[in-house]
This record gives sequence, structure tokens and C-alpha cells, in this order.
Amino acid sequence: MRSTPLARRLGLADAVFLGLGSMIGAGVFAAFAPAARAAGAGLLIALVLAAVVAYCNAMSSARLAAIYPQSGGTYVYGRERLGEFWGYLAGWGFVTGKTASCAAMTLTVVAYAAPGLGQPWRSVFAVAVVAALTAVNYFGVHRSALATRVIVSCTLLVLTAAAVAMATRPAAGGPLVAWPGADGVLEAAGLLFFAFAGYARLATLGEEVRDPARTIPRAIPLALGLTLVVYAALAVLLLVRLGPAALAASPDPIAAAVPGWLAPAVRVGAALAALGSLLALILGVSRTTLAMSRDGHLPRFFAAVHPRHDVPHRAELGVGLVVAVLAASIDLRDAIGFSSFAVLTYYAVANAAALTLRGASRIVAVLGLAGCVVLAFSLPLPSVLAGCGALALGAAAYGVRRIRR
Repeated sequence: MRSTPLARRLGLADAVFLGLGSMIGAGVFAAFAPAARAAGAGLLIALVLAAVVAYCNAMSSARLAAIYPQSGGTYVYGRERLGEFWGYLAGWGFVTGKTASCAAMTLTVVAYAAPGLGQPWRSVFAVAVVAALTAVNYFGVHRSALATRVIVSCTLLVLTAAAVAMATRPAAGGPLVAWPGADGVLEAAGLLFFAFAGYARLATLGEEVRDPARTIPRAIPLALGLTLVVYAALAVLLLVRLGPAALAASPDPIAAAVPGWLAPAVRVGAALAALGSLLALILGVSRTTLAMSRDGHLPRFFAAVHPRHDVPHRAELGVGLVVAVLAASIDLRDAIGFSSFAVLTYYAVANAAALTLRGASRIVAVLGLAGCVVLAFSLPLPSVLAGCGALALGAAAYGVRRIRR
């Protein structure tokens, strides 16, 4: 086993495409309908709110990444700025939440690529998807970045075609913007945040990005801004074409909003988008696992770096195994809800860490921290309870390890 620095092979364009692959994934195809059920015509307000919180988180993450460019993201920031426990809690939240996200993306790939497939072949297909993308990551981050570029380009092409088709069809009527109440808007914002939550995964690649002090702070806002433009355009077109009620009731709103001849292409695009998210998710989770293993918070077995491919191969194989088991055994809705709570906790620690930086305005970090807490506890109660339980379990494990020292 060797625990050595990873190779720096990613440039700005690679980092931006990895961020786009993390964000413009299954969320754009899956998040709008449940968000519309919660907020109705308040969907656009919820989207703006989610984007504001995401922007604050991105700025906090970018400032911290410039100071701490090594792999690990908020796990490193929390440890260095707030103390070992908070770094550990952030890392635990990221690993558990994003592992659930990996399972959600896998299930989305299966749902769009093989909608009529029943058990047990559905689970077999899910495991095969995880195995294939784990293999891509295993053979090097540069190949992962190249694969993500191809996937994101295909996804954007499909979304552009869908947007043009929706823009030329008659409108359903009804209000574009309304205020259904704070509870519905906040719940919808929490659900939509799931679709934005990929940008800070760039910070976990600090050891593999060339000139990380400049590249990461530039890549995060660029990827976030491009994603917001895509989401806002799609939200407006879906509300105009379907109306809030039909949007809320549709399991596949983008496919429902386009002509029938284009629907198969949209389904292919959805599967590709979910693959892009899954590829970047496995990449980010394995790097945080690497950082936590180096520090002894997870078994040091996972701190190994492959002598040829320069990747944390044991961490990637371990993450892939857990994701495969989850994808074969849990429900998509449960995976998304748990992931959202854990990821918002992760970003809350990032904003709290940014508050300790000198010489910078703290209003962005304050807004980000408050936004994360509010959105996390606006999620459905089962998601909140499951998330709190997972964090409590992680904290207990940390306490036991400290006592045994």
C-alpha cells in the first residue's frame, strides 16, 4: 500500500465538465415533478431559492479550496478551520449522502434505459451499471473526465432539442409564478437543491487539478452558472407547456412535454445524464474516502493509491460495492431524500468553516449556512429522521474511536 499524492491532470475545462456532469444529471429529469407537487406555480421561486443557497455554498467552497487544495473538500476544511470532529462529520455526511446519491443515479439510469424491466433483472442491470462506471474511474481520472465530456455534450444536445420542441408547442395556460406558501416553496427548494448539489465535488479533486488555487475557484461558479441557466430555461418551458398541475403529476415531465417522436431521445438523454452524475459521484466519494482513510477515520486499507493508474483504487472498489448493494435493495425516493439531508449538512459545515476566514465578507457564508439548515429541515420528515440517525451513528463511531485512543 502507498499513500502518495495523486497526479494533477485536470485543467479548467475538465473541471467545469466534471461539475456539469455532477449537476446536469438525473436531477434535471427527476426533480421538477416532485418540486412542482410541493410548490405548484411557486416552482420558479423555489428554483431561485435553491440557486441562491447553492451559490453561497459554491463561494464558500471556492474560497476554502484555494487555501486547502488537497483532496477531501469540506472534510479538510472543517477539520482545519473548526476542529477534527466537524471535519469528520462533514466527511461522514458526504460519504453516506453521496453513496445514497450514487444509488439514486443508478436507479434512474435503469428506470430510463429499461422502463419495463422487472426483478431480478432490474437489480442485475443496476449492479452492471455500477460495475462499468467503477471500472472507468479505476483506470484513471483523465479517462473519467473524457467520458464525462462525452456524456455532458450528449445530454446538453438532447436538452436543447427538447427545449426547442417545447418552445414551438402550444402553452397549457395558468400562472407561471405564484406563492403557494412558505412550507411548499421551502420543501421544493430542498428537492431542487438535490439537482444543484454537484459543484462542490470539484473541491474533492484538489490533488488532481492543475493549479488548484486558481482552477477550482473559477470552475465552481462557471459550472454552477451554466447549470442554473439550463434549469431555469427548462422550468419555464415545462410550466408553459404543461402547467403546474400536469407537471406535478408527470413521472417523466420532459418526455411528456415534447412530441412523441422525440420522447425516446429524451429518455436516452436522461439515462446519459444520470450516468454522468454517477461517474462524477463515484469519483468524489472515493476521494473523500481516501482523505478520511489517510487520517484514520476510515480503515487505512482504503488509503492506497494504485501505482500505475494513480487513483485510490481500493476506495473506488469499496464505494462501488456499497453502491451496487444499495441500488439492488432500496427505493429511489428514499435514496434522494436521505442524500439531500446529508449533503445539506455537509455544506453547512463548509459555510461554518468559511466564517472563520479573515479578510472576507461573511454575509455569503451566513446566508449559505442558514439556507442549508432551513432547507434540510424542510424536507419530508422521514428524510430528516433518517439523516439525523445517520449523523448520530457517525458521531457515536467517532466518540468510540476517540475513547479507544
